[in-house]
Amino acid sequence: MRTKKMKWLMMLLVIMLMVSLLAGCGGTEEPAEPEEPAEPAEPAEPAEPSGEDVTITVAAGAVGQELELTQAAAERFMDENPGVTVNVLDTPDLAQDRLGLYLQFFEAQSSEVDVYQIDVIWPGDLAEHFVDLNEYGAGDVIDEHFPAIVENNTVDGKLVAIPWFTDAGLLYYRTDMLEKYNFEPPTTWDELEEQAALIQEGERADGNPDFVGFVWQGDSYEGLTCDALEWIASNDGGTIISPDRMITINNTNAIEIVDQAAGWIGTISPTGVTGFGEEDARAVWQGGNAAFMRNWPYAYSLGQGSDSAVAGNFDVSPLPAGDSGAGAATLGGWQLAVSKYSENPEIAAEVALFMANYDNQKIRAVEGSLNPTIMALYDDDEVLEANPFFGSLYDVFINAVARPSTATAPNYNAVSTAFFRAVHSVLTGDTDAATAFEELELDLQDITGFDIE
Repeated sequence: MRTKKMKWLMMLLVIMLMVSLLAGCGGTEEPAEPEEPAEPAEPAEPAEPSGEDVTITVAAGAVGQELELTQAAAERFMDENPGVTVNVLDTPDLAQDRLGLYLQFFEAQSSEVDVYQIDVIWPGDLAEHFVDLNEYGAGDVIDEHFPAIVENNTVDGKLVAIPWFTDAGLLYYRTDMLEKYNFEPPTTWDELEEQAALIQEGERADGNPDFVGFVWQGDSYEGLTCDALEWIASNDGGTIISPDRMITINNTNAIEIVDQAAGWIGTISPTGVTGFGEEDARAVWQGGNAAFMRNWPYAYSLGQGSDSAVAGNFDVSPLPAGDSGAGAATLGGWQLAVSKYSENPEIAAEVALFMANYDNQKIRAVEGSLNPTIMALYDDDEVLEANPFFGSLYDVFINAVARPSTATAPNYNAVSTAFFRAVHSVLTGDTDAATAFEELELDLQDITGFDIE
């Protein structure tokens, strides 16, 4: 993980140097008068067939089996399209690191990457850098996908990305442990605390000193925004900023649940959880050393693998509830967008639409537990056989809580960063939630200009 991150930091430095050199190539001449900001460049015209081979580069993720599945889809496209080479670029796992890399490509108006895997929260912030896929055939297939995700990916009437897979947070629990200790899956955070503490105590007494009650994503990054939003929304604490652009985070219910989560550190969760991402939590869970885990659906198929200590001994359920009486799952998922700086946008769009089609989404669902965005796949027998919870938790996926990316665009990244840093400061004991959220609402007002509710 650290080696991979260092690799991308080095790449960012190289790109920044290139941009700096380009900007400074005017020698020692006097600086020119400032010019009005240029309008965003128009999408490149589709390249005329030249008879030469074309290379399309797809920037993709590598969490779980994502990279292998994307490479397999690239191979299938190349088999059907001789003369086109599809390279898959492995990008950083953490969302903010990946976004930082993308922004460097966009700043340089680089044609190095043709297709970008983008988070569900990025269309509003990054729309100016992508072509309108409606102009490249997406209109023929877009009605197959979840309408809410299509709406999310449409900015000023422009479809900036084709839905690829969707996500929602889930609670993973050890069926063998719940049976051993005579518990039912917890439906509230209080129940989870109680069960996790008793199971942890019992397993450690039975000779496993590394066993913990609950693992999740506590590092200071976008994953913590997802986890904390679930706690707060489930406790009637709102969604940080409301859809009508009011700052709502500084309220009693949000404060109480985040302080409660801080109490998990060093009790039912390891102290190191404040540095955990998705894969860190999965490593503890899949190694057989946790009773409960919050994670995305991708971890299901990996947990059932031959190298998993928990294979056959776990299941998933909706996340627990707080005072609202219902759990809340953060909407996640990824899309494929075509760069307007691509030299071959028409072929790049073909690659994106191919990778997101019915057959490829089905393969990704069966082999990688990646939730389809094509509605018909939730009635597919092979998909449901591989992932029984796709059917039973369908309502969780279609009713997931959206992060305030639409309301805050193009400032969502700054909003989320301020939020997860504030929550992280509470989890690490640097402050309490009341103090952190009082300061946070002022920071959010500076970032967005919105009023405080």
